[in-house]
Amino acid sequence: MTTLAVVSAGLGRPSSTRLLADRLAESAARALGGDVSTETVELRDHAHAMVDANLTGFPSGDFRAAVQAMTGADGLIAVTPVFNASYSGLFKTFFDVIERGGLEGKPVLLGATGGTARHSLAIDFAMRPLFAYLRANAMPTAVFAASEDWGSGDTGLPDRIARAGAELAAAIAGRPAAAKADPYDEPVPFEDLLAGR
Repeated sequence: MTTLAVVSAGLGRPSSTRLLADRLAESAARALGGDVSTETVELRDHAHAMVDANLTGFPSGDFRAAVQAMTGADGLIAVTPVFNASYSGLFKTFFDVIERGGLEGKPVLLGATGGTARHSLAIDFAMRPLFAYLRANAMPTAVFAASEDWGSGDTGLPDRIARAGAELAAAIAGRPAAAKADPYDEPVPFEDLLAGR
């Protein structure tokens, strides 16, 4: 079974960010065919746990399960609203928790939402550098949805979603299945934990 993790940093409920994330996931699953399991992580539900994880150095509880679902998935869809010409603080806080190498080589489809089309620049100037640093494999096609894209069928948004989903599916199909990491394979020495390393 192919697994897809979907990260949505929308603040409202419902939110256009979650709507775009769901449509991208549907497109990728359709292009993959066969058995596809999709796990969606709404970051607003884990806001306090994310701050705790940044302070303590490790995620716990339900948030830990969300992180493991994302790092263990075959592909990732990451969608954020754009605030002040960049991704949201909630979005960045989540990816600050990810351990080094957690996304290395993983196919990632980027998406963003904003009030006007000029905010789409945040994908190339903020999101791509973040995922390049994390050594993820960001798809060539990213999808930005402005407010006007939801009100008309002439914006080309469905075509962009379909193309991006197909790219993610092709990247997943050409990559070995993700290995499920066992945290007990290489435990951190207790001395390092005490020293805060």
